[in-house]
This record gives sequence, C-alpha cells and structure tokens, in this order.
Amino acid sequence: MINANRYTCLGKLWVMPAAAALAAALGSPLWGQRAPVHMRIDLEQAIQLAVAHNHNLKAAATQIQQNEAEEITAALRPNPVFTYDDLFIPITPNQFTSSNIDNITEFDLGVGYTWERGHKRQARIAAAKDVTTVSRSQVKDNERSLVFNVAQQFVNVLLAQSTLDFAKQDLASFQQTVDLSQARYTGGAISEGDLLKIKLQLLQFQTDVSAAQLSLAQARAGLRQLLGFESVPMDFEVSGELAYAPVRGNQEDFQALALKQRPDLIAAEQGVTSANSQYNLAKANAKRDLTTSLFYTHVSGISSASYSMNIEIPVFDRNQGEIARAHYGITQADELKTAASETVMTDVVNSYQGLATNDQIVKLYTSGYLKQAQDSRDISEYAYKRGAASLLDYLDAERTYRSTELAYRQSLANFMLSVEQLKEAIGTRNLP
Repeated sequence: MINANRYTCLGKLWVMPAAAALAAALGSPLWGQRAPVHMRIDLEQAIQLAVAHNHNLKAAATQIQQNEAEEITAALRPNPVFTYDDLFIPITPNQFTSSNIDNITEFDLGVGYTWERGHKRQARIAAAKDVTTVSRSQVKDNERSLVFNVAQQFVNVLLAQSTLDFAKQDLASFQQTVDLSQARYTGGAISEGDLLKIKLQLLQFQTDVSAAQLSLAQARAGLRQLLGFESVPMDFEVSGELAYAPVRGNQEDFQALALKQRPDLIAAEQGVTSANSQYNLAKANAKRDLTTSLFYTHVSGISSASYSMNIEIPVFDRNQGEIARAHYGITQADELKTAASETVMTDVVNSYQGLATNDQIVKLYTSGYLKQAQDSRDISEYAYKRGAASLLDYLDAERTYRSTELAYRQSLANFMLSVEQLKEAIGTRNLP
C-alpha cells in the first residue's frame, strides 16, 4: 500500500458496531421494512447497497429473465394436430339408428405433425442463448455506470461534509476575532467603521455555513436515491475522507486491461456472435417444413386408414429478404464492435489524462501553497489583534486562506472523481 496524504473531511460521528454495519450493507430489506437508524456506510457498502436495491438496475436485470424465457420458447417443438369429423349424420329421429350410423355416416379421425427441417430448433435455441448472453453483459454495463454514479455522489457528500466542517471552523475562528474587535472598540483601539466592517464580514461566514448545509442535504438525498430509499434511513451518514493516493500504471496498460473487461465492449463482441446466430436462423427458416398426417376413416361399414404428407415448394419465397437482412446485421455488429473498442480507448485516455492533471493540482497545494495561505492568515490575524496590521490586510489574508482551503478540498474531490472515472473507463474497482 502507498502512504497517502489524507485530509479528514468528517468530524467525529457515532460509529455503529462492525457486525451491524456489515449486516446493513449486505442485507436485503424488502420494500416496507425500515432500514437501521443511525446508519453509517462507506463507499464499498454504498456500492453494494446500490447494486442490491437500485430500482433502475433491478428493472434492467429482468431483461435477462425475459430472454431466458425466450430460450424456452425457442426450444419448443411444433404441437401435433388432432383432426376429427363426422359426416352424413341423420337428422330425423327415426333414421338415427345404429345401422344407418354404421353404413351411412362417415367418421374421420386423424393426427398430423410438422417436421421442422434445416435444424430450425437448434438455430432458434442458439440465437436465443446468444441474445441472453448479450443482455447479461449489458446489465453488467448498467451496473458499471451505476457504480460510478454512486461513487461520484459519495464523493460529493464527502466534499459537502468537508466544506461544512471547514465553514463551521472558520466561523468559530472569525467569531473570536469579532469578539476581540468588539472589546478593542470598547477600549478605543479601533474605530466604529472597522468594527462594522468586521461584523459585516461575519455575514459571509454565516452564509457559507448555510450554503454548505444545503449542499450536504442535497448530496445525501441524491446518494440515497441511487442506493434505494428503503435501503438507508433519511439520516444516514457516510464514512470516509477526502484523500489523495497516487495511482500507479501507464495509459497503455490501462487500455489493454479495459479492452479485456469493459462490459459494453464484451456485449458488442457478443453482439457479433448473436448476429451470426440470427443469420444461421434465417438460412434455416428458408428450409420448408414437412407435414405428415395419418387418418382413420369409417364409411359404409368399412374402416380404413390413409396417410398424407405435404411440403411447400420454395419457388418464390425462399426467405431471401431475412437472410439478406441478417447478413447486413453481421456487418452492423462488426461496426458497433469497432466503435465500442474506440470508445473504450478514448474513455481511458480522457480519464487517465484527467487523473494526471488533478494529481498535479493536488501536489501543487500540498507542496507549500496550502501552508503558505494558512501561515499568511495566522500572521495577519496575530498582527491585527496586536494593532500591527490594518483591517484590510487581515480581511484580505482571511479571504485568501478561505478560498485556498476550499479550492484544495475541491481539488481532492476532483482527484477522487478522476480515479473513479478511470475505474469506470477500465471496468474494474481494482487499480494499482
């Protein structure tokens, strides 16, 4: 493991026991059951909850079951056909005798069956199975997108919590300055105008706290929607911190890895196989089926059997249209596969370059600018409280410090988001 420079964004929160946390993350509460109160989850637990409870993903997963049902339909054989007719039945009662029924009335009893030719059933089964395989990869790709959305929203919650904690700390620190300035004004050390400027500046700190509280509430609501409202309580909390941990590896290795395991690319490759199956099915459907029938007939007191068979002669309709369409479908699937491969390569390039840029930005802050901004604020505050610096110099140093701290937190969040984007682009949660 690589030592990471970490910035804790969460204050002390109530931590639920490990067993309860694991049960909350891995359990499957049904609709109507209440989620545990005071629930606290980390990123991996949030992802597990989303995969288990997100309704859009669960709806997409039903496509697999629907296609599996289509496999059953594809494997069905034709039903036999039962035929019965009774001719020349007497209507008048006095003619309805056993002798008339035996000698005049005609009975026909038969059974017929259609024999599929060209291995149609096997072709249908193969085509249906290939469609199911593609749908599994597509659902996996939906899960990949959901995981990224959860991670993105989780980082937003961490950023909002970090911003709120900083705003509260800054407000408390500046409140001390206001109290000291009030005392200095009472003692005649500063003018009323300077005191009013300081009190008006306090409004900015109070507004920052209110805005941070709103951002946190909105970020948590968005995360809860992704997790499933029934899986976490309204007052759930997140466990984690804005952290910087360098990612090892080069762009080419990440691209090679993505080409092996991106589910959307795998689905595109399976789509080529499915298109070939559809082409084979179209050719099999060009073969005309044979229908055979066996009849038992009783007429004029004589019982007899007969046999018939019929088959369509493919003079005009040889399914040539569907065969041509399926053939072009193979070309389409090949092109989509190529396009998906190029998309994967581009996604990895964009995410890797974004990660490299955000990595450099975080290093700029940690290389000294962050400490310099804090030292400048502390020096100006110390000097102002002792009358050695002007109010404007102190307020300017305070604004610079606040903007630098907020920008640093945003850069940490951007770095973590770029890591998640790289994971999504590759199709894995495990990076070096």
